Amino acid sequence: MSRIIQQKVELPNNKDEWIFDLANVVTDINVLYSCLGLDPNTISIRMQQAKKAFPLRVPRAFINRMEKGNSNDPLLLQVLCDDRELLKVEGYSHDPLQEQDNAIPGLLHKYHNRALLITKTACAINCRYCFRRHFPYHDNQGSKKNLAIALEYIANHPELDEIILSGGDPLMAKDHEMAFLINALEKIPHVKRLRIHTRLAVVIPSRVTAELCRLFVESRLQIVVITHINHSNEIDNAVAGAVGLLKKSDVIVLNQSVLLKNINDNANVLAQLSNKLFDIGILPYYIHLLDKVQGAAHFLVDDNSAKLIMKQLAEQVSGYLVPKLAREIGGEKSKQVLTFWN
Repeated sequence: MSRIIQQKVELPNNKDEWIFDLANVVTDINVLYSCLGLDPNTISIRMQQAKKAFPLRVPRAFINRMEKGNSNDPLLLQVLCDDRELLKVEGYSHDPLQEQDNAIPGLLHKYHNRALLITKTACAINCRYCFRRHFPYHDNQGSKKNLAIALEYIANHPELDEIILSGGDPLMAKDHEMAFLINALEKIPHVKRLRIHTRLAVVIPSRVTAELCRLFVESRLQIVVITHINHSNEIDNAVAGAVGLLKKSDVIVLNQSVLLKNINDNANVLAQLSNKLFDIGILPYYIHLLDKVQGAAHFLVDDNSAKLIMKQLAEQVSGYLVPKLAREIGGEKSKQVLTFWN
């Protein structure tokens, strides 16, 4: 049995610890290099230009999981500004999923029975492959007016039985803001499920507070949390503890990853991830092919390579530990799930 899941799960003592951690994220490449013992002389002008185009933002708890002195650490590569981000690559765009023409500010009704609500416009961490790195958040602020319009839309569409909170990261909302939103959605009879996509609970696990868990326990909605974890090194005892709190709160916890070149494009690495996820109570759900957003082309794993990796993964782990290989296509009514067996 994993050593991690033998840890006693206790409610966090300081409800505001995560806010302190959030206020102290690293936003300077030189500081990041100093934390990791890397040579600052290798920081190029173009890396700084990439940072200006899409800011660096990394919580210290996440940095602490990186290997010191390793410039190719798989966690570091997800967040470090790269000069290749400045290249204009054919086939890549600022809006790969065609989300920027939404009629209702902050609400995306992409699929029949579910709508996505942009709850917060910021994240605790800026992942360099993020498909919303160019999203016009200034036009989709979660203001009271926009939220009221979105809630009215949801109430007027009885086919919507599931609401997805996204962003940014929805858990950037404070507990009282989450309480208001959950309460508002509970008043809409046809809404049955609330899905929350988050990386914040992984990179700053203290975000899973006792109050947040209480909200989940007391809600009539079925709560599903989708963690965004790409590599097993992202999981430590603090993450395991946070997931344990969610599980004790009757929350279903699933994980989705992105298949990223030189980070997790290896069956052995993915097997370690699936096993470690399951050890702490998370079921692997999806592994996405890269959304072709401008600035992220160097992360691409091509379809044939992805299928081979997934076939090799399926030969190493139980079937329930093999996530679905999927691609999102702008304008389509569902994800495209790719089969990897001939």
